[in-house]
This record gives sequence, C-alpha cells and structure tokens, in this order.
Amino acid sequence: MIYTLTLNPSIDYHIRLLDFTEGTINQVQNEWKVEGGKGINVSKVLKNLGMESMILGFVGGFTGDFIRGQINQQGIAHQLIQIAEDSRINMKLKSSVETEITGVSPRISEPALHELFEQLEKLTDEDFLVLAGSVPDCLPTDIYQRIIQHLQTRRVRIFLDTKGQALRNSLSQHPFLIKPNHHELGELFGVKITSPQDAIIYGRKAIQLGAENVIVSMAGEGAVFVNSQQAFLAQIPPSEPVNSIGAGDSMVAGFLFYYVKTGQVAKAFQYAVAAGSTTALSKGFCTPEKIQQFLPRIIITEITEKGC
Repeated sequence: MIYTLTLNPSIDYHIRLLDFTEGTINQVQNEWKVEGGKGINVSKVLKNLGMESMILGFVGGFTGDFIRGQINQQGIAHQLIQIAEDSRINMKLKSSVETEITGVSPRISEPALHELFEQLEKLTDEDFLVLAGSVPDCLPTDIYQRIIQHLQTRRVRIFLDTKGQALRNSLSQHPFLIKPNHHELGELFGVKITSPQDAIIYGRKAIQLGAENVIVSMAGEGAVFVNSQQAFLAQIPPSEPVNSIGAGDSMVAGFLFYYVKTGQVAKAFQYAVAAGSTTALSKGFCTPEKIQQFLPRIIITEITEKGC
C-alpha cells in the first residue's frame, strides 16, 4: 500500500482578477476552492493514474470537514486524525502577478501525534510512505526524521518531499527518494544551482549524506536523477507553463506509480518528468493520456562522471 502523509493540509482558496490595487475594492472574476497539501496532491495524482493510496494527516474544524469531504468525493481512502483547531486556509491570488498568502497552522496535540505514530505502526516492508510538505510550527523540525527512524526496522520505503531544516535533518535516515527543486537543493548546501551539471554534483552530495535516490527539478531545464550508481538528465521541449500548482507533487506520484509497477528507476524518472510537465502545462493534474503523449518528447541522457 502507498501512504501519503500531509501534516498541514489546507483549503486552497484561488481567486482571479484582472488587476489588484492595494487600498481599494477589487472585483473577483473567478474563484474556486480545493483541498490542498503536497501529500494529498500525490494521492490525487495517483488516483488519476489508477493507483490507490491512503491519505494520513490532521484536519480540524469546518475547514477540516471540507477537506475530508472533498477527499471522500474523489473516492480516495484516508485515515485523517481530527484535531481541535481549524485547518488553515491558503489564498492564491492571480492577477498581473501571482501572490500567495499562507494561513496559520493549527496546533497538533500530543495525543493526536501519538495517534499518527500508532497508525504508522501498521506499515510493513511492502509499503511506501510519502512525507510531503511543510512542518507546522507546533511540531519539531525533526518530525520527519523521527518518523523515518520509527519505521526503519519495518523497512518502509520513504519518499521525502520537503525542504530546509526538515530535509537536512532527515537525510541521515536514508530516505528512499528525495525531490528538491534546484533552489531547495542549493539552499541545502548554501550554493546557487544554475545548471543540470550543478544539480548532479550537489545531488551526489545529498547521496553522500544519506539519500538513496535524488530527483532535482530544474523548471524549464528539465530535471536530473542521481543515485550511487547512475545519473540521468531529462530534457524537455520549450513550453510555457500554465499551472504552477502540483507539478512537483505530480513528479513524486509519477515516479512512485512507475517504480511500484516495474522497479525501474530510469523509466520511472522519465515517467515522473512527463507527469510533472503535463501538470504544469494543464489546468488540472496530469492524466495517463497526457503523460503518454508527452513521454516521447523527453530526452533521457545518462551522465558519466566525466560528463560532469
């Protein structure tokens, strides 16, 4: 079974207007609300691809009811833990420029956190766990590290998609896959990554710190994949993205989907890039049809040590 954990789910409230002027009334042209959170997004993409998963996390209040209801409507299994405070609302304003306002995270009590660890006790070496997204301020920044440590004897394969201190703390626990973008990987090592060659060099440094596999998304320059034996560069055709939401989550879901079916990392990487790219080029998440159409347009090159 695939499990996805979102510690900080949200309602994402999208509003679109022709222009935004501070200090006056602005008329909204269009609005919509969706359940948000990186792990939840991974489960939604997996559902699109025909693969079942189980959503874990914390929700509370009327906003939590909305999140749970939307997940139920899509037929995705979940074991969301009820907390006392309202789940957050994030506002995503789209006009001449795109602005995001992130809501306040609810507090997660010790009993609720204990309940999550009890859920994780049921995982086995046949399971995958996706740890994705930000860590609420009320939880320690090493919470992902603690979760991975807790599951080590069960040999659960961990997909980790986070950044900053939460990522740094977790590398020593040998997650199966991490997926930083080039900005997040650069932040990890205090450098600026400007090319796929840089991404391969610092991806290998992340391997040395404990990650087993690394995917680095490079926006318009494609992506790189690195593990201890291989490095691949994925080049994509020039295109103008129309959707900035969920492309990275789609990459995680795409890799997971193909890897679970075949165990092939190179082909899973190519599928992941196709999933992320088609989400970026669509108004919604990727679909199997769009991925299959895009796959032949991705050029995968194996990079040798001399190639760096």
